[in-house]
Amino acid sequence: FTDETVAMEGPVREGPTLHEWAGIDGRTFADRQLQGAYLRWVHEQAVADLPPGVVVHHHPRRALRVSGPREGRQRVWLEGRPRPLLADLVVLTLGHLDAELDDQQIELAEYARAHGLVHLPPDFTADSDLSALKAGEPVLVRGFGLAFVDLMVLLTEGRGGRYDGDTYVPSGQEPVLYVGSRRGVPYHSKIGYDWSGERPPLPRFFGPPEVEALLARPEGFARGGAAVGNSGRDVWPLVEKELGFAHYHRLFTVHPERTLMSWADFEEKYAAGNGTDIQALVSAAVPDPADRLDLAALDHPLDGVRYGSLEEFQDGLRTYIEQDLNRRHNPEHSPDLAVFLGLLSVYGQLVRLGGIGPWWHGFFSYLASGPPGPRLRQMLALSRAGVVKFLGADMTVSAEGGVFRASSATVPGAFVEARALVEARLPEPTVGRARDTLLRALHADGAVETPDGLLRVDPADGRLLDGAGRPHPRRFALGPFTDGRTPGAFTRPRTGGPAFRQNDATARAALRFLRELDGSAAA
Repeated sequence: FTDETVAMEGPVREGPTLHEWAGIDGRTFADRQLQGAYLRWVHEQAVADLPPGVVVHHHPRRALRVSGPREGRQRVWLEGRPRPLLADLVVLTLGHLDAELDDQQIELAEYARAHGLVHLPPDFTADSDLSALKAGEPVLVRGFGLAFVDLMVLLTEGRGGRYDGDTYVPSGQEPVLYVGSRRGVPYHSKIGYDWSGERPPLPRFFGPPEVEALLARPEGFARGGAAVGNSGRDVWPLVEKELGFAHYHRLFTVHPERTLMSWADFEEKYAAGNGTDIQALVSAAVPDPADRLDLAALDHPLDGVRYGSLEEFQDGLRTYIEQDLNRRHNPEHSPDLAVFLGLLSVYGQLVRLGGIGPWWHGFFSYLASGPPGPRLRQMLALSRAGVVKFLGADMTVSAEGGVFRASSATVPGAFVEARALVEARLPEPTVGRARDTLLRALHADGAVETPDGLLRVDPADGRLLDGAGRPHPRRFALGPFTDGRTPGAFTRPRTGGPAFRQNDATARAALRFLRELDGSAAA
């Protein structure tokens, strides 16, 4: 439900949060089954509360194609029906989609077939057939996000293993998972405490005026690259300054004993400074490096870190995960939660800019949309039990000698060979490789994809854009397959979630269109 923190044109419709509805406190993690039940209830409530004259018709069929002129009614063709549904406008909310394999995955799949190996390409973990991953056999896993956590659960508890406190009791049916990724570490734990006190006044340095100024530049602006600090000379400094402001506002106002300057003095100098000026200011005002915000170190904690053996690295990464768990569950480090609020604010501005690409979505997910603490504690138990083994950062996989071979930059010279490789990530939501018939048909009909393969939409209201940049008056799209995608899958209460703002903007545009259409028909 929305609340007063959501900046939107439409009315606020308050209701119970997930935890209130389920009767659990904010420190208890709600699993996906509970989340699904809550969302089903919310949907039922929304339908029941519709005003007179508004009726929902559910057609339990796949939509295959949308046709129709820009100025006329749209036709939605459904599987198994010879006649289309007629609609004045169409809103596409397709969710996560399956995709055809890219060239690298095709090569790996062909190699696996030729040598009798197991290769599981990017997929929705719960839908994957994991029966080919045999007990006791090594399995290389590329990807350390939520898809890996799902895989870990299915191959341990899902095969009869259990936990006795912090100790894993195996069933004997588990494979041995060797996991690595570009960063080489799992996503940061979800924060395990609630917000209290004053919120940072966001946006401050990256809000609507800055976005409008960027969009108004005749020469355009540098949109971004693939890493923190390399996301465009025009955008990243604004993002970095905004997140730093959120962090230090919380530190100075709630934990002033850990600073050497008043917030008023710090804020004035911070606002006037940039780059090295801010670094010098922070060094002088915040004595403990643990209280400083270092986004590059957060993004790549293993950069430059080297271990002499894989055995040494297991201890090192377990220590890293334990420290992350402790920090993310300790309100003494509440500036981390302030950064989360900053991330949400920044995401909303980036959506308005459009075409930012996947770098920011991945960075946000890594910092703010990781596993709950209990799952990371289970990961530690599995590591101690030898069921999960860590490979390190900049993981590479080669296909040679009739097996798959993995290595990383973290442990030079070490490698692991296995007859099974799992790509633990969702399929890339590219328009060109999507298996979804509807999305492909839209693309063939003139809808445009970004260089990163996402469906291009108007950031103001989600209307589909054509090759000339014209918004389609009757077609809208929302979700992860668009370049207007918003962060996370479940909005935290009282955080002004960008998804609420975006959905409201689309709803307002649709209602205005229908009202104008009705008025012109009456005239």
